[in-house]
Amino acid sequence: MSDLALVTGANGFVGSHLVDRLLEKGMRVRVLVRKSSDMKWLAGKDIEINNGGLFNRDELKNALEGVSYIFHVAGTVKSKKPEGYFKTNVEATKNLLDAALEYKDNIKKVVVVGSQTSAGPSPAGKVVNENDTPSPITTYGRSKLEQEKLTLTYADKLPVTVCRSPAVYGERDTEVFIFFKTYASGLFTTIGFDKKRLSLIHVSDLVEGLYLAGVTPASSGQVYFISSEELYTWEQIGDLTGKALGKKAIHLAIPHFIVYTVAAIAQFFSMFSSKAATLNLEKARDIVQPAWTCDTSKAVKQLGYKQQVSIEEGIKRTIEWSRKQGWLK
Repeated sequence: MSDLALVTGANGFVGSHLVDRLLEKGMRVRVLVRKSSDMKWLAGKDIEINNGGLFNRDELKNALEGVSYIFHVAGTVKSKKPEGYFKTNVEATKNLLDAALEYKDNIKKVVVVGSQTSAGPSPAGKVVNENDTPSPITTYGRSKLEQEKLTLTYADKLPVTVCRSPAVYGERDTEVFIFFKTYASGLFTTIGFDKKRLSLIHVSDLVEGLYLAGVTPASSGQVYFISSEELYTWEQIGDLTGKALGKKAIHLAIPHFIVYTVAAIAQFFSMFSSKAATLNLEKARDIVQPAWTCDTSKAVKQLGYKQQVSIEEGIKRTIEWSRKQGWLK
């Protein structure tokens, strides 16, 4: 019988693509989701569903029964209070790892999906790698770093691996998609007047990297950047977006002070809403940085990872899919 993999956060953008990849690889898949989760990306797939979530110890044990691989994708990127990030990204991870200890003889690998924000932005002229001292600049980034540190404290008891990703785009994404949607409406916006550099990965490449981290025994106890091997500028991404859409847009460079002003206003009004603001002062500090670039050579060397989807192909695929879904005209 094939190995059973548990995927947390499986109903989301990255999680649902990971489920698809694991099924393609011949694994059996069980997903751990909340009862309130939107399951549209998992509909009709040959999977087991556990609705216990990450804060029900008894249900966690049921979810882990017979599991060989754990892929922990679940987390939060928006919260009105700092405690929200740490509860979901750190406390929930501890619950999962503690429950996994009871099945450690059966578990071949636990892959925890991290973020480049835990490392912080790139210093001038440098690409961040796994040996650099982490310098997160947001509460989210600090919570993801704490998640990493926590995970690695289990390395003597469980075969754990952390995979950091940069910004992720592709089919089913709603975050970077805002850029494509804005461009399609005739406006190409960039932040500041400098050419910002970034690593950007198509979701297909990311989930392949996560899979490779899972099935490579030597990855235990390690941290990897799973990223594009190429580095990009937003101007380059804008040009390719225009080609894929078959239209041009007006380029508007937004000064940093305006980004901070809008963020402050959005953060203020979010105080009167049940939802956290998408753009707040911390997010503003994040997006005005000159570079978010990372070095994926460790994953290339140790995992056999390789970027398969070029930025041109990835943007084209994403836009074609979005049009079929009616997300773009």
